[in-house]
Amino acid sequence: MIEARALTKRYGSTVAVDGLSFDVRPGSVTGFLGPNGSGKSTTMRMIVGLDYPHAGQARIGGRRYRELRWPLREVGALLEARAFHPGRSARAHLAALAASNDIPASRVDEVLGTVGLHGAGKNSAAGRRAGKFSFGMAQRLGIAAALLGDPGVLLLDEPANGLDPEGIRWIRQLMKSLAAEGRVVFVSSHLISEMANTADRLIVIGAGKLLADTTVAELSAGSASLEDAFLDLTMGSAEFRATPDTRDDGPPGAPRSDGYPSYPGAGRSS
Repeated sequence: MIEARALTKRYGSTVAVDGLSFDVRPGSVTGFLGPNGSGKSTTMRMIVGLDYPHAGQARIGGRRYRELRWPLREVGALLEARAFHPGRSARAHLAALAASNDIPASRVDEVLGTVGLHGAGKNSAAGRRAGKFSFGMAQRLGIAAALLGDPGVLLLDEPANGLDPEGIRWIRQLMKSLAAEGRVVFVSSHLISEMANTADRLIVIGAGKLLADTTVAELSAGSASLEDAFLDLTMGSAEFRATPDTRDDGPPGAPRSDGYPSYPGAGRSS
């Protein structure tokens, strides 16, 4: 389970995430919705330790990301489509990640097959330099990296970006099947209609604050569509079924001093 408790992140005078608390439980696809600039990507980055909160905590299975011994075997994340060295092949990129987290090398070809990048030789998708990939192929490689450690928790930021209609159907079915296996699947998207077809539960934020923590059916009730309900919610300021959090997990931990997690991301953006 993912637990966010009073997460707060500021950039100068701008509050990107403002006291945000929610849980993401296993067994269902949980959509993460909000207008552009609402704090979705920042929240996901704080969950996996790429950004440090000014207040609050995020825990995965009761621990902070930096406390996980083999993070890729517990948490898979797609946060940036091109979080790889452009000169490496898809297979070499995944092999390096596997070695860093003591994942069997055989897993590389398994996930390449899952995302449709399999093949042998330099001219195959798996053997080609990843820097030459289209955006859709880069997305598939990012999804492969997220799946590499067979983790129980998955965070996917806009996974359908760059995919064609067949690819969108594929990622939708993949997310549903992973949730059906009892995994945590937390996915952000600006495609409201796609979330209507994919998600079971929704967490909706606006201006970094929680607006809704509910099911797709409950949020859609009384509106012509989920899109209408979303627009009505995010243009106002009232909360919808947001349960106040009363837990106290103590103060956030000390800032990291040892660089970045091995994945996602090769570095930290400002």
